Formats: sequence, C-alpha cells, structure tokens
Amino acid sequence: MRHLITGGAGFIGSHLSEALLKRGDEVFILDDLSTGSVENIRHLKTHERFHYFFDSITNRQLLAELVDESDVVFHLAAAVGVRLIVESPVRTLETNVYGTQLVLDAASKKKKLVFTASTSEVYGKSDKVPFHEDADLVLGATTMGRWSYAASKALDEFLALSYWKEKKQPVIVVRLFNTVGPRQVGRYGMVLPNFVRQALDGAPITIFGSGQQSRCFCDVRDTVEAILRLLGTEKAIGEVVNIGSDQEISIEGAHFQKKTDDELVAASGRISTVAATD
Repeated sequence: MRHLITGGAGFIGSHLSEALLKRGDEVFILDDLSTGSVENIRHLKTHERFHYFFDSITNRQLLAELVDESDVVFHLAAAVGVRLIVESPVRTLETNVYGTQLVLDAASKKKKLVFTASTSEVYGKSDKVPFHEDADLVLGATTMGRWSYAASKALDEFLALSYWKEKKQPVIVVRLFNTVGPRQVGRYGMVLPNFVRQALDGAPITIFGSGQQSRCFCDVRDTVEAILRLLGTEKAIGEVVNIGSDQEISIEGAHFQKKTDDELVAASGRISTVAATD
C-alpha cells in the first residue's frame, strides 16, 4: 500500500513511517518542519520506498498530488505542546482546523481513507473516568488559552465525522493519550523529556502544582501498533477510538523514582527502551 503522512517528520509520524516501511509499504510524508525535524527521518531519507516533501499542507496542489498517489492518509500535522499552544493560540486554531479541512477536502475527491489524530485533551475537565469515546466533553472558559487546543481538535473530529456522514468520506478518528518514546523532545512542554534533560544536566526538576496529578503514558511503538491495527479494522471507519495506557503514574512519582544514567537516557527517548502511552 501507499501512504501519505502529514506531519511525517514529527515524533509519532517518524515512528509510523518506520513501521509502514518495515511491513513493505510505500510512504510519502509532508511536513513544514515547524515542530517536526529532519533528524527524525534522516535514517529513512535514502530508503527507496520513502519520499519526503518539506512544505505546508496549505500547498493545495502538492497536497492533492500526494493524496492522489496514496491509498491512505494519516493526518498527524498539528500544532502540539502546551507551551506552543499557550504562546500561539491563533496558530493553533488555524493550523489544526484549516489544515484538517484541506486534508479532508482533498481526500474526499477520491474517497481516500483519512486517519485523523485527535487528543485526550478533548475530554477537558471531565472527571468521569475511565474516559469513553461517547462521553460528554467538558472544556474550560474561552478566556483560558489552553483550551483552544482542545477545542480545535474537537472541531477536527466534528469535521472528520461530518465528511463521513454527509459525503461518505471514510475516516477514523483516534484520541491519543500522552505518547512518549524515542525522538520526543521537551521543547514544547512535553513533561518526560524535560524531566530527563534536567536530571541529566543535574538541574532542579520542574514540577507544576502539587505533583500529585497523574497521567497514563504510552510508548510510541504501542501507539503505532494500535494505529495499524485500526487501519485493518473496517468497523473502525466513522468511529472515534481512544489509544492509550491504563497504568497511571503521578508526576511526583515520575520525578522521585531513582534512575541510573542509562535509564535516564532511555527515558528521554534517545534509545528505544521507554514503555508507556501518548
């Protein structure tokens, strides 16, 4: 099969590219490198079945050509990370909502399956756990910038599901939960890479709040495996699916666990021994 990955030079996109190439598929990636990196895909650039384009999804002609070349579109391009979202809310909304509409519009002309990446953030302030895909979404006030990301991804879901219902454009929506692993960076506020960098530098570990807040972390390799399983599941079309772990760890617990230098490097994602989700 032939696949297009928007945001393919990003953390998750690069791992998805590896997995698809490993199973013998052909991969096209489109990335403007705003948050992705050439370093993430440098080892893939010479692969005969890997094709990369450093441009924006707003380049409609290029997007249309790449969609036409592909059997499936994995739409991962998005504004991500707490820091980026708080500092650039306009960019967050424009990138996420407008970009998704462009991808869906291009795919709908040929009815190419679009795999749309959403986030656990859409659950917002809901305290009804475990989170269920059909549960009500509870967001904070519009005056709080952090909720712009959750709202933009919820709109992405509405768009994707509307294209399915109205135009019979096949889509699968996944809500990712705290994905971690090799090649993830802390530049945009990702907690584990920041903890590890500070620990390796011998610097104080930055913890916001009490540290008692807990999260479920998922290894990016498990996330990719789940994505590929959904790809082969026909009943997933037109549905929303959570992808994450059910093993909670508090931020304080992650901080105080004693680690050797090798384990710290592994946890930072520089080698492949991290275990956990989104």
